[in-house]
Amino acid sequence: MKYEWKKNDKHLYLPKNVPSVAEVPAMNYFMLNGKGNPNHSEFVEAVGVLYSLSYTVKMLPKKGAVPEGYYDYSVFPLEGIWDLEEEARQAAVLDKDKLIYTLMIRQPDFVTEALAQEVIETASKKKPHLLLSNATFGKLEEGRN
Repeated sequence: MKYEWKKNDKHLYLPKNVPSVAEVPAMNYFMLNGKGNPNHSEFVEAVGVLYSLSYTVKMLPKKGAVPEGYYDYSVFPLEGIWDLEEEARQAAVLDKDKLIYTLMIRQPDFVTEALAQEVIETASKKKPHLLLSNATFGKLEEGRN
């Protein structure tokens, strides 16, 4: 049975129109930190790198590598944590060039640190990109929001 985040995690990804409190558990992510205007090419490239890693994980069984605990799933959506450089926080107008972000795509629970490193190495060999060396894997727990 395929894990569908749109069905299983509606409360996290498809909230209702009325505000409510959500408990966001610790989840695995591939992440990339960056700064600057999201309309520029580095942002677009970072998104591409994260999806490349995510689809590499999803397609492992088709490559003959089935990680322990693997289950079929829909690739999770892009997420981001946004901030501004310190001096830009006081400005009257938003300067997108001063944005700081962490882009991330959630990974299934079966993805371990070791598997994530293998995936980064595999993606680096298959389709080299400078941003792959900056990609990280880790758990993020947002808690109560």
